[in-house]
Amino acid sequence: MIVCKFGGTSVADAAAISRVIEIIDSKRAQQPVVVVSALGGATNILLDIANKAAGGELLSALQLIEQLRDRHQREAQQLLEGSADAEELSLEISATFDELAHLAEAFRTLGYLTPRSLDAVAAIGELLSSQIVAAAFRHRGYPAVFVDARDVMRTNDFFTKAEPDVEEIRSLSQERLLPHLQQGRIPVMGGFVGATANRVTTTLGRGGSDYSASLIGAAIDADGIEIWTDVDGMLTADPRVIPAAQLIERISFEEAAELAAFGAKVLHPATIAPAVQRGIPVYVFNSRNPGGKGTMIAFDAPRLPVRAIAGKRATTMVKLRSSRMLLAPGFLRRVFEVFETHRTSVDVVTTSEVSVSVTLDDATNLAAILQDLAAFGDVSVSPRAGLIAIVGAGISDGSMAIAQAIAALGPIQVHMASLSATGINFTLVIDDDQVIPAMQRLHATFFEQPA
Repeated sequence: MIVCKFGGTSVADAAAISRVIEIIDSKRAQQPVVVVSALGGATNILLDIANKAAGGELLSALQLIEQLRDRHQREAQQLLEGSADAEELSLEISATFDELAHLAEAFRTLGYLTPRSLDAVAAIGELLSSQIVAAAFRHRGYPAVFVDARDVMRTNDFFTKAEPDVEEIRSLSQERLLPHLQQGRIPVMGGFVGATANRVTTTLGRGGSDYSASLIGAAIDADGIEIWTDVDGMLTADPRVIPAAQLIERISFEEAAELAAFGAKVLHPATIAPAVQRGIPVYVFNSRNPGGKGTMIAFDAPRLPVRAIAGKRATTMVKLRSSRMLLAPGFLRRVFEVFETHRTSVDVVTTSEVSVSVTLDDATNLAAILQDLAAFGDVSVSPRAGLIAIVGAGISDGSMAIAQAIAALGPIQVHMASLSATGINFTLVIDDDQVIPAMQRLHATFFEQPA
């Protein structure tokens, strides 16, 4: 059994969905479960609809609804022309967008959005795309069945960033997915979407379709989890920033997880964890180049000083200086309880005897955090920071790679530096507008030198 997840660009339109069907046709013997994202860009539009409606721009919201309705109807019609499913699916699509229009009117009346209502809107993209893809399979003669992700992906009620109930997902997957696989059917479900025990719709957060696929793979003890995207695999850097980025054919779980957490766009940061726990290899392929080598993510990979470079912009750096830290047991614990209270994760940490510096990816609760931290000492904020992660299992095998990295930056100022506890990630905090130049310098040093 395998789980094949297709991202938004891989199901962007009828032509892309046709490629998905061809890919799965070659994998029938492996008993695939298909997990799909919303049609490319649909989730952004759905959230824009909700925000415009709540902000009083109902007409604009309704116009976007009609555009999105037309897009889904057009792609479905092209895929299902002459199919017995065509009319039923068209009615389902229309009913869904009618309901969204009613929600938009309600948001305009209320004048605000709740996390629960945002999830109800954001989930629409995956719920529709999975129905369209399942119907397209059936129209081509494949025994596919739509499985509502909310019947399998059990979560808590922390809306917009729901946390999965792994044991319940395992039980529900074996109850509602395995019988289809055993009878030769192809289950098709949306990623990103889940539900509470009371079947209230939730989402796993942006990029959560990868996470869904990994959770399902772990739940059914899959032989592999395949992430199909629009690049040839994991690369030595983001190709949109570094055109000379090179394919990584094999990478360790730890290295891949570090890259995902520090800005690599190919994988959602949480994707790796369920696969690691079950020892399931993860593969990254390009749906537009299905014959490519792709990337295999597994426990073992050749040990290199530097495997890849990742960058993350729009990071916030917070510095706390307090003489009370000196020889004070429990001080750091109390400081980090502030971030826990405000449900904000910390990316990078450095400390000295009288100071601690951290970076935050999500600054939503920054004002409240700063207010609480002020009780401990002097607090300063740099809202326009960026991160560079230099990842490699052998980066701490001596000091040569780290020295090369620092030297490569030249005049670029470094505000923080941290070597991870695992010794595979050397992270540098720099100014936001220097992230791209830094990535270019580092990639040229480690990957573009003459042999």
